Amino acid sequence: MGPRMGPAGEGPQGPDKDTEDAMATKGPPGGKANPGPRDLRPSVFHSIKFFVLCHSLLQLAQLMISGYLKSSISTVEKRFGLSSQTSGLLAAFNEVGNTALIVFVSYFGSRVHRPRLIGCGAVLVALAGLLMSLPHFISEPYRYDHASPEDLSQDFRASLCLPTTAAPAASNDSCGSHTRAQHRAVVGLMFAAQTLLGVGSVPIQPFGISFIDDFAHNSNSPLYLGILFAVTMMGPGVAYGLGGLMLRLYVDIDRMPEGGISLTSKDPRWVGAWWLGFLISAGTVALAAIPYFFFPREMPKEKYELCFLRRGSAVSASPAGKGEDTPSEKNPALGSAEKRDGLAQIAPDLSVIQFIKVFPRVLLRTLRHPIFLLVVLAQVCLSSMAAGTATFLPKFLERQFSVTASFANLLIGCLTIPLAIVGIVVGGVLVKRLRLGSRRCSALCLLGSLSCLLLSLPLFFIGCSSPRIAGIGPQPGGLPGPGLFPGCMEPCSCSSDGFNPVCDPSTHVEYVTPCHAGCTGRVVREAPDSSLVFYTNCSCVAGGGPVPAGSCDSACSHLVLPFVVLVSLAAALASVTHTPSFMLILRGVKKEDKALAVGIQFMILRVLAWMPSPVVHGSAIDTTCVHWAQSCGQRAVCRYYDHDLLRKRFLGIQFFFKTGSLACFALVLAILRQQDKEAGTKTPPPSLGQEQQQLVSGPEKKPKESKV
Repeated sequence: MGPRMGPAGEGPQGPDKDTEDAMATKGPPGGKANPGPRDLRPSVFHSIKFFVLCHSLLQLAQLMISGYLKSSISTVEKRFGLSSQTSGLLAAFNEVGNTALIVFVSYFGSRVHRPRLIGCGAVLVALAGLLMSLPHFISEPYRYDHASPEDLSQDFRASLCLPTTAAPAASNDSCGSHTRAQHRAVVGLMFAAQTLLGVGSVPIQPFGISFIDDFAHNSNSPLYLGILFAVTMMGPGVAYGLGGLMLRLYVDIDRMPEGGISLTSKDPRWVGAWWLGFLISAGTVALAAIPYFFFPREMPKEKYELCFLRRGSAVSASPAGKGEDTPSEKNPALGSAEKRDGLAQIAPDLSVIQFIKVFPRVLLRTLRHPIFLLVVLAQVCLSSMAAGTATFLPKFLERQFSVTASFANLLIGCLTIPLAIVGIVVGGVLVKRLRLGSRRCSALCLLGSLSCLLLSLPLFFIGCSSPRIAGIGPQPGGLPGPGLFPGCMEPCSCSSDGFNPVCDPSTHVEYVTPCHAGCTGRVVREAPDSSLVFYTNCSCVAGGGPVPAGSCDSACSHLVLPFVVLVSLAAALASVTHTPSFMLILRGVKKEDKALAVGIQFMILRVLAWMPSPVVHGSAIDTTCVHWAQSCGQRAVCRYYDHDLLRKRFLGIQFFFKTGSLACFALVLAILRQQDKEAGTKTPPPSLGQEQQQLVSGPEKKPKESKV
């Protein structure tokens, strides 16, 4: 579940010229005198180390704001009545703007002021965060009991069992045009904000990586990039931690109703302050963007090597630090300024029309490589698994084990994300220290995928059974209606869309509202830290009650910790494949196509994995719903799920993607073995051996190509 690295190699090939200009400005000892004043007035904005610090903080803040929505996805669903399919589409919509523009990074990389464009992109990201929080301010205050009329206190008389003639049942079958228009505006704002977030993210990572690689010392570049990715990958963990803190606060903390509220964070109607995290994240991004408007377009090449930190590049959290001779060999995907004759190198000399015409040919040529295609398909499967887990795992834990959204986010932020980062680092260390060649890299990927698959099998048997809900059958898609509820509440006038659950502690049966339990009275008992609400005179409850407000406690909530530990270990094992699979791609294409191949790789991952996967997972979750809320005559948020079916389908999709990655890595290993056998029996012709020499380590090149 590590962060997704953008097509860094696409960007920034033009720095070849920029670097030469920067070197020319220094000149020989007897050369130009113009650089003298700048040398006499050193500025912190001419330090590549300061740029690395600023870019690490910016990318951390960017991933924090993009990951925060995933931490509060179930809360947004409840607040605005969204299905999981719609919320999954919302979470994936930031990839739309990103995918549409990312290919042109290699074209514009040499023609723009990269630090300034990074700053502009960060400003757009901050505006997207502000736009995401805007629906809270333009919407009416949250009413957790829609059955209550506006002039009555929430969950009071409207939730009680009253004669039909005394209080006609409220209904949400029809809504005014203003309500419908407001809902469409709110949802449209969130989709627009996600699109703007994707557009703003386009220049940040590729241009930042290329800028570091262009002006850092050749030996320091891998270290700087390793530090950059290590700090960046903390972003999702910070996002889940921030979500865990913000969702403890009530959504309308800025406009609390008179007399307060009677909800607790354990109540299924509780909605946390989801919007506050977006404001905090947007402010962080805006502050991190300020220094970029003061960095020069180019700066002098760093002269000194950090010898005492040279070993630090071995534990880089990304393939950025896995190199051999020069920055272009250490990481061809990161836009080094070395000589190339591929599309990325000639892009500055092409017009936009010529660039668009040339790109499809290079794309098809790259996709014809079997190793490249299979490894990318394996990464598509792993990325699909990661996208679905990152988006809906908090909601799954919340529903399956009856824990609060805040606690679920804290578990993921403290366990799953850190272990995934450790897996990426371990994979990079293994490739570096063991000097794995292509065949051994594929074997390591196969082993990691197999271990992840086997560790996921026990997850199917760890979970809670569906709660007993009076009047709601176990069949998915059940809608509330008079015939579904017990006959004891027939004299009552109960709203078809009311939701104020109460629990019968003697039978452990839950009722949708006190009205459906036949309760006619309400008692509030003051406690030291909160008020406890009980309902009395309940005709459907043995003895008449009293029954406490809120859902029934789950008998297996203690299983959430073992479940998250297994999920985290499986994520760590899957993350071990990150670095070796990346190296397989770099060795599986022609040298002149390496930079663009990485861009194509991440474009494919966005189109086939990060965009559709949240929608697929959300649609599967919706099929397990047994009781939908109704809003304006349409299906809104799901109230209750079939827990067993939810666990099987959610984990089943994950299992499918893990199996797909395992099969792809197995085919890669089989192809490499076959190529090794062919290389041992005959020598490839010189005209056809260029690509095979990048995949098969010959006897004369084994010491060199066995290193990463």
